[in-house]
Amino acid sequence: MTKVDLKFVEGLTLAERASLVTGHDFWFTAEVPGSKKMMLTDGPSGLRKQADDADALGLNDSVDAVCFPCSALTAASFDDDGLLKLGQHLGIAAKAERIGVLLGPGVNIKRSPLAGRNFEYFSEDPLLAGRMATAYVKGVQSEDVGVSVKHFALNNRENQRFTSSSNVDERTMREIYLAQFERVVKQAHPATIMCSYNKINGTLNSQNQRLLTRILRDEWGFTGLVMSDWGAVADHVAALKAGLDLEMPGNGQASVDEIVQAVNEGRLDEAILNRSALRVLKMVERWGSEGEVSDYDKEEQHRFARQLADDGIVLLKNDDQELPLTNDTKLAVIGELAEHPRYQGAGSSHVNAHHLVSPLDAMPAGARYAQGYELTSDQEDEQLTAAALDLAKQSDQVVFFAGFPAAMESEGFDKTSIDLPANQTELLAKLRAVNPHLTVVLQNGSVVAMPWADQVPAIVETYLAGEAVGEATWDILLGRVNPSGKLSESFPFKLSDNPTYPTFDQDKNNENYREGLLVGYRYYDSKHLPVRFPFGHGLSYTSFQYSDLAVKQADGQLTVSFKLTNTGQVAGKEVAQIYVGNRVSMIEKPAKELRDFVKVELEPGQSKTISRVLPRRAFAWYNPEQEVWQADNGEYEIFIGSSVADIRLHQRIDYQLGTPVQVRLTSETYVGDMMKHQTPTIKRALQETGLADKLATILNSDNAAIFANIPLRSLVMAGISPEEVQQLIRLANA
Repeated sequence: MTKVDLKFVEGLTLAERASLVTGHDFWFTAEVPGSKKMMLTDGPSGLRKQADDADALGLNDSVDAVCFPCSALTAASFDDDGLLKLGQHLGIAAKAERIGVLLGPGVNIKRSPLAGRNFEYFSEDPLLAGRMATAYVKGVQSEDVGVSVKHFALNNRENQRFTSSSNVDERTMREIYLAQFERVVKQAHPATIMCSYNKINGTLNSQNQRLLTRILRDEWGFTGLVMSDWGAVADHVAALKAGLDLEMPGNGQASVDEIVQAVNEGRLDEAILNRSALRVLKMVERWGSEGEVSDYDKEEQHRFARQLADDGIVLLKNDDQELPLTNDTKLAVIGELAEHPRYQGAGSSHVNAHHLVSPLDAMPAGARYAQGYELTSDQEDEQLTAAALDLAKQSDQVVFFAGFPAAMESEGFDKTSIDLPANQTELLAKLRAVNPHLTVVLQNGSVVAMPWADQVPAIVETYLAGEAVGEATWDILLGRVNPSGKLSESFPFKLSDNPTYPTFDQDKNNENYREGLLVGYRYYDSKHLPVRFPFGHGLSYTSFQYSDLAVKQADGQLTVSFKLTNTGQVAGKEVAQIYVGNRVSMIEKPAKELRDFVKVELEPGQSKTISRVLPRRAFAWYNPEQEVWQADNGEYEIFIGSSVADIRLHQRIDYQLGTPVQVRLTSETYVGDMMKHQTPTIKRALQETGLADKLATILNSDNAAIFANIPLRSLVMAGISPEEVQQLIRLANA
């Protein structure tokens, strides 16, 4: 292929350049003289390569490929290295199939448990989502396959996703909904970014110059290509002007003619077209893959899929050491999901699995199975119920497989409930009555309400665990693997506890982010609202002790160190989580926020000292007025824990690596704020005006609290003249 540059682009005909900025069909870029076409395909959890004329949502079969666990489960691993290896495995598969760009990962925030695509996203927390995605992207691209990080941005619901406007304030957008994209762009340098369908504050994302150019390119330094989600472009000319490079899937000759006409009529600057055409050609040059499709080791990929699921499955509850199961147990396995498991999501992430192993296939010899309920109905089947209860009565322990049917959660629509189907919960209640030794294994793409949780001794969350679901589930249940997964999202007691409950999906045209920064655990933790299972929660078959917390500031950075000890009888992995609470900044802020985590493997009795450096950004908030990330000097709290609600170590610190809290005096400045954040200039102004002594007297009186809470212009009530106040303001701001 000819090396491409701007001169090469200018040598193409106008129609050829126009063809480059629109997809040739569903999956290929256009081919022009001197450059080949390139195939893109879905693949967050496995390849979904289809024939050239296949549809966008996969109604036709795709190639045989290993189905890895969904992002909801891989994020629960809290394991950067595991996500790097996942990316490498996907890259190997994509390269063998001659794929140029893999469409994934999805990094949108899990704002509401009703969002239909939550299974495809990592977390409610931007740090965790960003870390997992960064590792994934590095892994895929290390195999010379590009990625498309999606869906940029604020695509947090599926209903009316093509037209609804996500309305959000600037600070919330930067700190919660853009932060993970920023991390991936700056640290992993993805080949492409995919813009989402929705609008942000009224502007369609495919036409949003601030989003696609000013923030993505000018601020973050992105140098790759911006493509649209399939069908996201309403006005191709406006989209090109805003910074979109490639419309997918394109409308054939009509799209080419539209661009040619716009250039000829002067509605589109030819230089803008050339810029986007060059980016498409550069993408093909860097990531295009030529040659024949080749074989790769799918059995090894299946083994890795099992290992990845092992590392993410979350042990939510284990009273009286109900798990792991013992080999001599008379075991009942109940629930159709054991036979026909939910192991992947529906829609564009659906994979033609290479080798599905169901829990029924992998269950221990001697265990007996009863269907219990029908997945295609929520009504009780008396005959199935009777058989399940009879088996439970004859058994020492029961493993009940429960979860959401495939029709309940998918790309393209949002859920209306987080409750299990009625026939499952009714059977669960009857099973509890006849056999108290009951373990519930969940298969679901997102949050489940569990009003029955207090009545069962053990609960295991497997999410959508990929094609090795059966093997991985029994690895955990039988203790072949010690569980180490942690929840990457909060599980509330009920849907109405969620902060988005009053607003989510209530307006067809607008999705109003009224909860602001208080998403997920930031809300529950700040409000002291109990949840069923908190963010970061996950049990183990061993126990861990945290000790010896030390925090040091030196050489322009802050280092947190502590000791972690395995105090149990078996080897295990613990995810130690570091949270920071901001106590100095005069802004709205959550009680604490995840700022780092590390997964540590320890033998019984083994200790390790963990040392982590927290960057300045860990203490920063986005100041929309100055358009900067601001870290204020002053008091913070460092929390080390096994979850956001299980804090083991805690220390207050005086952080002095940021900037002094700036108080520019106005007549509206409150006396208490001025006195709390006195700069040397303010102190000098107080002395020169003679107000230092007057205010000291006032603030030491019985009315101190009242006078601290009045603006400077109201000090006339304390006998201080308006002229004295204005002189103070003038000197303090000099």
